[in-house]
Amino acid sequence: MTLRIGVLGTGRIGRMHAELIARRVPHATLTAVYDVDPDAATAVAAGLGVSAAHDVEELIGSSDVDAVAICTSTETHVGLIEAAAAAGKAIFCEKPIAQDLELVDRALNAVERAGVLFMVGFNRRFDPAHRSVHDAVAAGKVGDVHVLRITSRDPEPPSAAYVRASGGIFRDMTIHDFDMARYVTGSDVLEVTARGAVRIDPMFADAGDVDTAVVVMTHESGALTVIDNSRRAVYGFDQRVEAFGSAGVAASEHVPAHSGVLRTVDGTSGPPLAYFFLERYLQSYIDEWKAFVAATRDGGGSPVPGADGRAALIAALAADRSLHEQRAVALAEVG
Repeated sequence: MTLRIGVLGTGRIGRMHAELIARRVPHATLTAVYDVDPDAATAVAAGLGVSAAHDVEELIGSSDVDAVAICTSTETHVGLIEAAAAAGKAIFCEKPIAQDLELVDRALNAVERAGVLFMVGFNRRFDPAHRSVHDAVAAGKVGDVHVLRITSRDPEPPSAAYVRASGGIFRDMTIHDFDMARYVTGSDVLEVTARGAVRIDPMFADAGDVDTAVVVMTHESGALTVIDNSRRAVYGFDQRVEAFGSAGVAASEHVPAHSGVLRTVDGTSGPPLAYFFLERYLQSYIDEWKAFVAATRDGGGSPVPGADGRAALIAALAADRSLHEQRAVALAEVG
C-alpha cells in the first residue's frame, strides 16, 4: 500500500517535506499541497506534479489523502490537527504542537478521540549520528549516564518577524534539545535552570527574547543535561550530542560540508561545517518520513507520539520561567 500524503504549508519547511515525500520516501506519494498564499502553493504543486488545494477543507477531506503533514505556522496547528483527526487522517505535525499546554492538550484529546496516528516532527531523533548516541546508551555501552551535553547553534539568526512570532528561543529552538535529552537518556526531566543573554542582535531583546542560552536539567535517573544554544555560529550549523557515563562516552561530532582535507608544511585545513539545516539533517528528514509511513501502513505506534511533544513543551515553559525568575523550576510547577 502506498500512503497518499497532503502537505499543509509550502514555506521553507513545508516545501522541503513536500519534495522529500514526492521524491525520496518509499511507499509514499504526494497528492496535494495547500498554502494560505495560493501562488506559493501553485508553484510548489506545479514543480512536483500534484494539485494545489483551494482550501484546507478540500485537502483534508479529499479521498485521495490518507495522511496530512502540518507544516504551517505554529498558531494554526491545533485547529488543523482537530480537522485532520475528525476526518480520520494520520497526522504528521511539525514542532512545536502549540506554544501553550492547554492547546497541546486540546489537540492530543482530538487525536485520542479519533484514534488516528499522530507524530511530532522531532527529526533529530532520526539523525544517524545522534541516534547512535541514543542506541549506545540504550544498549548500556556507556553505563549509567552521568552527564549529557547538547550543543545546538544556528549559523545565522532568523528574521525579526520570525522571532516575534516564535514563542522564544526555548519553545522554538531549544525544544529540539529538550526532546533529545529525554530521547537519549531515556529519563524524564525533573528540574530546569536556564540562563540567557542577548549577545548577537538587539532585536532579540526588542522581541522579549534572548539569542544565547544555557540550560541545566536534572533527570529522574539522576543524570544531568547541559544544553548550550546560540542563534549565530559564524562557522556553520553546530549540532553535537555527548553522553558521558560510568562505562564510557558516546558522541555525535561536527558534520563538515565535505570530507576533503589539505595537509601542507603549514598544517592541516579542512572544510567548514554544513551551513544549511537541510545539508546537516537531510537523512534525518528522510528517515523520519520512512518511520511515519511504516507506522501508518503497518499499524504500529507513533515513532514520536504527542506525549513527547507535550513533555518537550513543558521543559520549554519551565526554562522560560527559570530565565525570567532567575531560579530553578521543577517541571511539576508547569504541568
